[in-house]
Amino acid sequence: MDDAVPETPPEAEAEPEHDPAAPAPLNVPRTPTGDAWVDAALGRLGDADHLATDGHVEVYEDVHRGLRDALTALDAHPGPPAPPTQPGPRS
Repeated sequence: MDDAVPETPPEAEAEPEHDPAAPAPLNVPRTPTGDAWVDAALGRLGDADHLATDGHVEVYEDVHRGLRDALTALDAHPGPPAPPTQPGPRS
């Protein structure tokens, strides 16, 4: 009589189910602009790749805020001096 216990086959590993709501990289190319502020804001878009869709809004709003701040900063830099005004006639 054989007292050996027959080997049971390993259970087949279940295929992972496809979850369309799971985070997935968007793989949107981001070309550097040469402006550090803009590039940092656009780089932040990559953070959305690891979030569920309900977390994208926060990232997009943050990127929008960064781009808006970069545009506002352009207005804050002094431009060339204004031309001198011509003296008017004196009374």
